[in-house]
Amino acid sequence: MYPSLHGLKLSALLAICQAIEQALDLESALDGVLSILSENLSMKRATVTLYDPETKQLSINASYGLSIEEKQRGVYRLDEGVTGRIFQTGEPYYVPDISKEPLFLDKTGARKIERAKVGFIGVPIILHSEPIGVLNVDRIFGDHVAAEEDIDFLKIVATLIGQFISLNEKILEREAALKRENTSLKYQISKKSKGLYIVGQSSAMVEVQRQLEKVAPTKATVLLLGESGVGKTLMAKIIHELSDRSSHPFIKVNCASIPENLLESELFGHEKGAFTGAASTRPGRFEEADGGTIFLDEIGEFPMSLQAKLLRVLQEKELERIGSNKTRNIDVRILAATNRDLGVLVERSEFRLDLYYRLNIFPITVPPLRDRKEDITGLLNYFIQKMADDYGRKMFFTPAALDSLMLYDWPGNVREMQNLLERLVIMSDSEYITLEFLKSYLAPGQRGTSSNSSGSSAPAPNDELPHCTSLKEVERNEVVAALERSGWIQYKAAETLGLSARQMGYRVKRYGLESMIAEGRARLRRMKNN
Repeated sequence: MYPSLHGLKLSALLAICQAIEQALDLESALDGVLSILSENLSMKRATVTLYDPETKQLSINASYGLSIEEKQRGVYRLDEGVTGRIFQTGEPYYVPDISKEPLFLDKTGARKIERAKVGFIGVPIILHSEPIGVLNVDRIFGDHVAAEEDIDFLKIVATLIGQFISLNEKILEREAALKRENTSLKYQISKKSKGLYIVGQSSAMVEVQRQLEKVAPTKATVLLLGESGVGKTLMAKIIHELSDRSSHPFIKVNCASIPENLLESELFGHEKGAFTGAASTRPGRFEEADGGTIFLDEIGEFPMSLQAKLLRVLQEKELERIGSNKTRNIDVRILAATNRDLGVLVERSEFRLDLYYRLNIFPITVPPLRDRKEDITGLLNYFIQKMADDYGRKMFFTPAALDSLMLYDWPGNVREMQNLLERLVIMSDSEYITLEFLKSYLAPGQRGTSSNSSGSSAPAPNDELPHCTSLKEVERNEVVAALERSGWIQYKAAETLGLSARQMGYRVKRYGLESMIAEGRARLRRMKNN
């Protein structure tokens, strides 16, 4: 006497709903569904095969009655076998005896030792009227019940699976959106508090910030490119702080500052007695960074003899200490930086091509300061305040000195600016920095170092001490002058200053220039009418 078919269906569906409700992720939910079909019904084996948009194939995501190896073999083209047919047609398919069905491929190899007659049923998993996968099972109610009963029941189960997959995708999308929002908020809060993330407001640096916010929450390797002193180390710290690894170590290694014969031990560690002087076992920097981030600065100087070991860490996340044959697995994100052209080094056979490809997954180029002059004012203000906090001294620049700094090409970039202001606050006997005093601290031969420069942008010869001159006043005067030259047309003035229309609008509002612009335009109209 068989149990009531109606009762079997209800109890199985109730158990399936409870399993889905309690599941924390897609795979555990699908495994739970298949286990219930086996425990409550007559099913021996089952698979949930889903479409992968990246490979454009069908692969088994969950299974019951298959080994790990058998599950991994379950990959199908869209036109292959019973599974492919069900996916393409969107219709169920019943196989009374798999041994007599040419479309049944047994790619998993799970049926090779079957002796008895085995029935097999597959139904499509539908979402938004489109197939997204296939649910394949052995007969679930047994041969004493018509196959149509199996099919009708499995359609209901497939519908539940499809709805859970849809819900799971929405949850993942929401989590990703929240991560992006959290990253952006952390970035903005730190910028407003003048913390780690102050990097500039120029269009070039806004794009760098956008890339940082995009890549920081991911696991991607990042290659930071740019001249010496542009702030590549700062960018690496930002990426680490905005990632899920921020509570774990951030390890910095300058590949150019460590001799080649010591770099291998420094990075990969060594065992006691591995070489002369190895008095004790020492983990390397990669192991110290486990769970966190390692920043390899000056990666262009990395020795060819060690590049294969670095490539293995990047690809396999494993290494061996010097003097040991024990393989150690590590979980570390690698960031790298260089001021050299790695492509040229590859052409010269000084850098491995495969390592270059692995490092160059997400390159970010940090522009030099001479290409983002609009950032100079903000950076000067930041470092002046920092020097005031560090040394207890305020510092002011005369108009000619400020003009010179705005024109200067900054060959050492932001690092040069910070070092310059620190020297000035130490060496100056006055709180006012004149052009004459400043010139001796700037690199010779650069634009803006001489008061004799020709052209309208040359520093003003008048170097009298102002009663109170701030960088904010200098910027306001520059904006007003640009508006005057451009006939009080904001977008034209923005172009002459290298600003976007939005950035120009912000400065107009910040300095309260709306009425001045209106008066200027009115004055020009009166002149034309006269």
